[in-house]
Amino acid sequence: MHTGASTPTNQLENSASSYLRSARHQPVEWHPWGEAAFARAQSLNRPILLDIGAVWCHWCHVMDGESYEDPEIAKVINEHFVAVKVDRDERPDVDTRYQAAVSAISGQGGWPLTAFLTPDGRPYFGGTYFPRDDRYGRPGFGRVLLAMAQVWNDRRDEALETASSVMAAIEHNESFSGRSADLSPALVQKIAGAIVRQFDPRNGGFGSQPKFPHPAALDLLLLVATVSGDQQAREAFTVTLEKMARGGVYDQLAGGFHRYSVDERWGVPHFEKMLYDNTELLRNYVHGFQSLARKDFLHTAGEIAAWLDSTMTDRERLGFYASQDADVGLDDDGDYFTWTLDEARGVLSAEELAVASPWWDIGELGDMHHNPAKNVLHVKYSITELARQLNIDENSVKQLIDSARSKLLTARALRPTPFIDRTLYTGWNAMAVTAYLEAAAAAALSTREFALRTLDRLLAEAWNGAESLRHVIAYPDGIAPAEPAPGTLDDYAFTIHACIDAWLASGEMRYYNAAVTLADAMIAHFYDPAAGAFYDSPAPASGAALGALSARRKPLQDSPTPAGNPIGASALLRLGLLSGKEKYREIAEDTLECFAGIVEHFGLYAGSYGLTLARLLLDPIQIVIVGSGSRASELEVAAQAGYAPNKTVIHLDAARIVSGGIPEGLAETLLLVPPPAGAEAWALVCKGRTCLPPITDPEALAGAIGSAG
Repeated sequence: MHTGASTPTNQLENSASSYLRSARHQPVEWHPWGEAAFARAQSLNRPILLDIGAVWCHWCHVMDGESYEDPEIAKVINEHFVAVKVDRDERPDVDTRYQAAVSAISGQGGWPLTAFLTPDGRPYFGGTYFPRDDRYGRPGFGRVLLAMAQVWNDRRDEALETASSVMAAIEHNESFSGRSADLSPALVQKIAGAIVRQFDPRNGGFGSQPKFPHPAALDLLLLVATVSGDQQAREAFTVTLEKMARGGVYDQLAGGFHRYSVDERWGVPHFEKMLYDNTELLRNYVHGFQSLARKDFLHTAGEIAAWLDSTMTDRERLGFYASQDADVGLDDDGDYFTWTLDEARGVLSAEELAVASPWWDIGELGDMHHNPAKNVLHVKYSITELARQLNIDENSVKQLIDSARSKLLTARALRPTPFIDRTLYTGWNAMAVTAYLEAAAAAALSTREFALRTLDRLLAEAWNGAESLRHVIAYPDGIAPAEPAPGTLDDYAFTIHACIDAWLASGEMRYYNAAVTLADAMIAHFYDPAAGAFYDSPAPASGAALGALSARRKPLQDSPTPAGNPIGASALLRLGLLSGKEKYREIAEDTLECFAGIVEHFGLYAGSYGLTLARLLLDPIQIVIVGSGSRASELEVAAQAGYAPNKTVIHLDAARIVSGGIPEGLAETLLLVPPPAGAEAWALVCKGRTCLPPITDPEALAGAIGSAG
């Protein structure tokens, strides 16, 4: 994180956001997003300069250093504009709307987002990164500032007309209308087919460069491959996971994925690491292990979890951190993560280097434009291929790679470490809780206790126990915001899932009860009972919404995290099954119908929708394991094999069934089933409304689940 020189502070001094605090000493008279900034713009009749970025964003820091820390540029801004800075992680509701605006104006979005707004917040011009002076085929920022001030002063009618048309474009783009009652397996296949058509069989992934992970799309392909035997879907899933784990987009030393690859081979990444990418990819690799018994997928899952544990978690107070920066300074481009051959030679023995150099492709000529000697580590050969090439045995190759990795990691730890944003975001922490609980249940990773305790902190600090859930659990260093960021649809939906998963993992009814209360609050605050589906943010409690927040938005696309509408619908389907409340299923089905007429056109970005639709259409499979001891554990292992969104594995103590310590819908089923005499543990498999007789043998359980699926 780059803080700039020590100069008098602006109005970001009291911000809690790491990104905003990094700009508090800049000479620009920044304001945080809020009524005060808009009131000032209207009283001065000045346009607003809006900057939206993130603490992990390299080009945001470049623009800060080049322009916003430059006294001459700051003087122009302060004379002609009211400057507002927004953290896109803290205010995703603001970011999504102005991203749509800038895309409508310039044809592209991204960060830093730079927009020029009327005093009431409607955009009349915008772009992304502007260099300080004319270069890269882009106009210099100083020239842009003066031109936009002149447009406002001399051609105001033109600016207002543009602003009106851009707002209309935002409202059109963000209000998907494609209602259809055709919720069929064919629609799931159409979405999966659109994803497969973009598959790159040579390199894995989808499309060409840049390449992003698409975790929900990958899980949908795995589901389709499992349910219908689609070999193309299976190949797309397996090849993508293989290639990503071997590529430079994966941190070959410490584990964890970078945000995306700039090339089609997953070779050179943008080096920032995001919590949400890694939790969702952790789930992909766990699901791949579940369904395909791939030990390499289990190995990658274990490394992702180990990196999250070591780097991205508050081990003392609980919680998952938001992100790690790509680099340390403006002239740095992933130097913390990359290696020259001389750097590797200085750390490793000759024997280790002889194996490590071909294994990770560390050569004299590397991959980075700013320093061609710098190599992004990626795996070039298999262990068998490298052993044959070097004419040594495979065990020796493994041992030398392990010792080389340990030494390189130790040496890397001595380098200046990229900044870690220790903000605990509610939705992202809930995603992490779900991923950790799945990893514990399906892959036997030691992640259960930390997940449950993190959820306890989330519910204690971000939730008021009734209707209100905040977007942030806690900021770094205990800083309290002047005004808490409001909870979004995503925050509620992901937290409901985390509470359900916590109940499944622990059997504690307080998690289930929290899920029900949060679901009712989500419906009350976000659901549109007239037109159907959920808005991403609630209507303002009083007064008019600020700026583009007046545009109501119903999220459908997975970008960059799973979309709120399908995730919310999925949570309601899960709760409906456990509670027996038809209301939840009806709202979920109505939500899916709202987008059924258009969703097939969103392909890669409709993975979450496809998974939720499959959950609706496939008969639910509930596997309830009752009892304790080694036999119960064996039954649970058999039950967890094979990923499917319509499968629920529940492990209960027999006393809970009798005492009523289980959800209503589940109780209706279990109380009708007499336990087998003399069994210390048994399993009940129910598909739809039909249950098989109790099963006590793990192999018989595996067979019953296979025939039920």
